[in-house]
Amino acid sequence: MFLVVSLLLTAFIGYGVYWAFYDMSRLPTGEYVTEETSPDGKYTVKVYVTNGGATVPYAIRGELVFNQENNKTKNIYWNYKEDTVIITWTDNDTVVINGHTLNVPKDKFNFRQQ
Repeated sequence: MFLVVSLLLTAFIGYGVYWAFYDMSRLPTGEYVTEETSPDGKYTVKVYVTNGGATVPYAIRGELVFNQENNKTKNIYWNYKEDTVIITWTDNDTVVINGHTLNVPKDKFNFRQQ
């Protein structure tokens, strides 16, 4: 019984830490900067800059928009200490955001997990 309770408590705490510090669905919205559409028009990456306040540097949030799926969105890029962005599509499914190559829709970059 003690083992089961310990495992449940550990799992609950672990999920709480993930939810609070690593979950990309909870990122701040930010101010719109720019967007680039993939060569085939299937995806659009929209980029926002967030201002954390006087003591926290700017951060960039990249949002992938699925143009053919009712504009469903997913956060794919989150990097700290950036306030400008360069987006380049190398093919229909590969985007480079500030030097980080992502194969969409499966890849994502999150500075907190590096």
